[in-house]
Amino acid sequence: MKNIYITTTLPYVNAKPHIGFAREIIQADVLARFYRSIGYEVFFNTGTDEHGQKILQKAQEQELAPQQYVDQWAEEFRKTKKFLSLDYTRFIRTTDTDHIKAAQKFWQICDQNGLIYKKEYQTKYCVGCELEKTDSELINGKCPDHPNQELELREEENYFFKFSQFQKQLLELYANNSEFVVPVKRFNEIKKFVENGLEDFSISRLKEKMSWGVEVPNDSSQVMYVWFDALVNYISTLGWGSDDEDNFEKFWENSDKRIQFCGKDNLRQQSAMWQAMLLAAGIKNSSKVFVNGFVTVDGQKMSKSLGNVISSDEMVARYGTDGTRYLLLTAGSFGEDTDITWERMDEKYNADLANGLGNLVSRLIKLGSEVEYKKDETVGVDISLWENKISQGGFDEILKEIWGKIKGMDKLMEEKKPWELKKSNQDEFEKVMKEMLAGIEWIGQSLMPFLPEAAKKIAKAIKERKTEPLFFRL
Repeated sequence: MKNIYITTTLPYVNAKPHIGFAREIIQADVLARFYRSIGYEVFFNTGTDEHGQKILQKAQEQELAPQQYVDQWAEEFRKTKKFLSLDYTRFIRTTDTDHIKAAQKFWQICDQNGLIYKKEYQTKYCVGCELEKTDSELINGKCPDHPNQELELREEENYFFKFSQFQKQLLELYANNSEFVVPVKRFNEIKKFVENGLEDFSISRLKEKMSWGVEVPNDSSQVMYVWFDALVNYISTLGWGSDDEDNFEKFWENSDKRIQFCGKDNLRQQSAMWQAMLLAAGIKNSSKVFVNGFVTVDGQKMSKSLGNVISSDEMVARYGTDGTRYLLLTAGSFGEDTDITWERMDEKYNADLANGLGNLVSRLIKLGSEVEYKKDETVGVDISLWENKISQGGFDEILKEIWGKIKGMDKLMEEKKPWELKKSNQDEFEKVMKEMLAGIEWIGQSLMPFLPEAAKKIAKAIKERKTEPLFFRL
């Protein structure tokens, strides 16, 4: 059996899971279900990022201990497993004891390899990104992703990671892996970033100024920079750094694929910083990084101040689990920024799901309730044929194919008029209905990685020859 590792980024626990992350984790879930269905053993990782100044500030604002604050929010993210119908292997938290030990061991290995040093420095820092910013990255002196936040000017003595030493190795990694980053434009973006030269980055903070983090080994006056700590979760979740590294050997060192999902604001961290860290520790690199665009609402970036943030549980309350999965998976081409509105989502939900798939299945099951039909063993869906598309993030393209079949069956229904054949030609009626039932069986099997609950309901409806509504009209 082949092995594959899939992970999302770990979102900060400072707000409810929004639809940008919901889309990312649904895509990762589809990929995990897809590869399981074609014979892979899959380790699917997700969780929460719980250290750093942004978390500390939020906890202080609410007069809570940081651990109490992150415990509350971590539970909000755990709930996504049920209401988004996710089938992940582990939910890791960066406050988990095994992760903290692994992060400290990772630091020690990089230090032993001569890739960590200490120096005084001054920098501009965006708390929203938890990243240092150069003047060339700023617009009117502000971070373009957090224009409402003032940059902090930091001056202190910290530890640094020798990122600058990995330019050649990173460019070789990219040259030897033509699909390392998807889509291509994001791959070109990170290659250009690395080609322009790399600067060492700070990987610690003075504990007296920022206490909420993993303590630096052998220096209790410093805590790890949140990114240097959090990125290690991708291997600590597999037991790396512990007494039992079986899963690490199986799903990382000996896996066929090591796949990561992230948003475009994480491109540098996932496809350059983390890859350099792996090289520094002598560990295999990732094999692919899927990079999503942003989700905007009616042309504006989601913002609490604008009151336009859409949470994933709001969508599920309105459209159900599979309705939410479908709308987010088909919301534009992979890697591109996507603009949504409630009005457009309502329209698409009714057209494609309630009046489309749901209506077709309901009509056919009721019409063919007395037709003798056994599971058609010739209907088997070879979804491995979609591997090339799905490896490029073509989730929406595959769903378009399936909906093409749905529309084709609707057209066939109108042409054949089985409700009239039932009265005039029983043999022809049964022939047509068996063809139609085989068609929705194909649709159900095809939808299994994408809309798992709907797929199960379709299979049950065919077997029992009765159905409950798949999708209620709004």
